[in-house]
Amino acid sequence: MADIQSITKLGNPGNPTGEYGKLMLADMNEHHLPVTTWGLSHWTVAPNDTILDIGCGGGRTIRTLSQNITSGKVYGVDYSEVALECAAEYNAAEIAAGKIKLINASVESLPFSDQTFDKIVTVESFYFWPSPADNLREVHRVLKIGGTFLLIADIHGDADLTEHERENVQAYNLYNPTKAEFEKLFEQAGFSEITIHTKDGTNWICVEGKR
Repeated sequence: MADIQSITKLGNPGNPTGEYGKLMLADMNEHHLPVTTWGLSHWTVAPNDTILDIGCGGGRTIRTLSQNITSGKVYGVDYSEVALECAAEYNAAEIAAGKIKLINASVESLPFSDQTFDKIVTVESFYFWPSPADNLREVHRVLKIGGTFLLIADIHGDADLTEHERENVQAYNLYNPTKAEFEKLFEQAGFSEITIHTKDGTNWICVEGKR
């Protein structure tokens, strides 16, 4: 979200809709790739992993994750119907092969049993979560014991943001915790072995929590 394209001003980055939403999602697939690639480098995906991407957007992250899956599966959830349409088109082959499944759902109430997933990730969506503390507990609920949750974002509350980035935080009412606030939120949600990764020369952050 640190460099929102002009098209974003015509739509809602937290819940893309309509034709502008489709354009925004296509842009996000490209714009979010570098920070996503860096964040996912903290994981080793096993062929039999069951993985969840919360706020899967245009679907590039779930495709990346599915490339390492053989007997496992990647689930993508988003409450934007347009996002799911775009993700379905982007991942048509992987869905047909049974490697990816998309579900219309919100992080507020994930439609999965307790301890379903080996790994869970969210990329550039935490800013928009309606009740971050409660939502993190819901993520913790569906994560297996020994599993890992990654929260990836390209800004955080301790970063030296540009004026444009600060304007975006205010304009879109983004929730942008500091590193200490992230650690407290994860601890309160029940995560252990919390590690906060940042990348020199960027405002990127990857918060890793294990159950």
